[in-house]
Amino acid sequence: MRAVILVLVGTAALTLSAKINVPFYPIPMTMQTFVVLVLGAVYGWRLAAVTVLAYLAQGAVGIPVFAGTPEKGIGLAYMMGPTGGYLAGFVLAAILVGVLAERGWDRSPLRLFAAMFLGHVVIFACGVAWLGSLIGFDKAWASGVAPFYFATLFKTALGAVVVPAAWYALDRRKAE
Repeated sequence: MRAVILVLVGTAALTLSAKINVPFYPIPMTMQTFVVLVLGAVYGWRLAAVTVLAYLAQGAVGIPVFAGTPEKGIGLAYMMGPTGGYLAGFVLAAILVGVLAERGWDRSPLRLFAAMFLGHVVIFACGVAWLGSLIGFDKAWASGVAPFYFATLFKTALGAVVVPAAWYALDRRKAE
């Protein structure tokens, strides 16, 4: 039952993070990658993967959980559009960060930054590969990665500070 509740909390967090639109050019920025990577670090790779897959399943059946939905379409049609590769990358990034966290990378801000940075690389690699097949690699890089350098560094740093701080607070609470 605990795992089911955590999956529901995780999919709710992903949905909320998709709806947070920070005005950005050429497309708005969301906090989805931050949540995906934090889920990997906190849940571990198995539960994080199940959570992200549940989120994708919700979107596939037409629940408007993704950024820009329902305005930009819903369901599998949305998932096959320009953001499809990024969505697939969410699963792989959650797994990667989860595996690294299970090996202790979640306890050090510097190591967690590295893990989350690698997670972002996976998301962008999948996203650009997919988007590049639709609009060409140069355009995909220019619109799907380059505008997000600083935002990605910010979200990575935020996750690398928040997760160890939460672990520290929880450990102190247990000791009291």
